[in-house]
Amino acid sequence: MTRASTALNSSVTTSMTNPTTKFKVLFVCIGNSCRSPMAEAIARRTAAELFETASAGLRPLGLVQRLTLETLAANGYPTDKLYSKPILNDAWAEADLVINMSGFPRERAFARREWGKVEDWQVDDPFGTEPEEYQRVFEDIRAKIESLKARLRAKTAV
Repeated sequence: MTRASTALNSSVTTSMTNPTTKFKVLFVCIGNSCRSPMAEAIARRTAAELFETASAGLRPLGLVQRLTLETLAANGYPTDKLYSKPILNDAWAEADLVINMSGFPRERAFARREWGKVEDWQVDDPFGTEPEEYQRVFEDIRAKIESLKARLRAKTAV
């Protein structure tokens, strides 16, 4: 069993104790400026029936990059509720699953007692690159979210 499926299995079991409550996913990257805000916007629109979503940064930059906002808008995703923020205690505690896109393995980024709810995703950081790279990263994240939705549906259908 992979680390990703272990995190998902334990989180789904926890959230299934109350079937009326949506699964809560927290997307984390370094600056909460590119990858995690993209994931938040994508999941908010395409997975709202399955889970609630939020994003945060290990070291937030304090702003969402212009090219992140432009890429989301060009693909038809709203950006009005996105802002760069740190990992807040309440958001962490409420999350059933934390998607780590920081590039650091969960063992380096988070406390040991929290590893069980963290899933590492390898997603390139587009910060400082061209619009085409932002689009490629957007498509990568969107595909990963579709995969996550399928895994969640499969786990909750059991």
